[in-house]
Amino acid sequence: MTVRTRTTRERGLRVDAARNYERIIVAAGQAFEEDGPDVSLEEVARRAGVGVATLYRRFRTRDQLVRAVVDHVLTTEIEPASAAETDDPWHDLVKCLRATVDVLAGRQVVSALAREANLTDPQLLHRYIAAMDRPLRRAAAAHLVRPELEARDLAAVVVMALATIHPGDPRGADRRRYLALLVDGLRPAATTLPPPSTRS
Repeated sequence: MTVRTRTTRERGLRVDAARNYERIIVAAGQAFEEDGPDVSLEEVARRAGVGVATLYRRFRTRDQLVRAVVDHVLTTEIEPASAAETDDPWHDLVKCLRATVDVLAGRQVVSALAREANLTDPQLLHRYIAAMDRPLRRAAAAHLVRPELEARDLAAVVVMALATIHPGDPRGADRRRYLALLVDGLRPAATTLPPPSTRS
């Protein structure tokens, strides 16, 4: 009976810890975008509804928190978009790219913090490329895209579209315009693209 009670209590503690972790990550993402990169961790804890000590137990530094926010965005918002499939591979591929650009456009502060602190984990990039590989292969099998395309080409398309974001375009008209232009270049063409570099 004692063992069972202890196990139930430990399970409850693990659930509470996971819930607090999720609240902190979500609150941090919102706080960075709304209050700026210098928002205090105390404010993040307040928004999450947890004590500052709880936050510091999970994240000893701001960099750890930023990295966790980036991972959370990839896991909960970007990867699910790449997994959704319909009977139209081209639509699915374009939808994935649009979703990625829209999500990252709304996370400009977090993205900047990650770049400035050199927190762009190569594993996260590899995860994104792996996630985009399936919709790309489906579109290629249907002869809807250039056969020489690689999944990393799609990551480059996202980066180029994000480069068009500027303060004078709060509704994102330019990023949508230039993403459409870039996406059109993915379609089959009479010429073959130059080969990429040999980097992995």
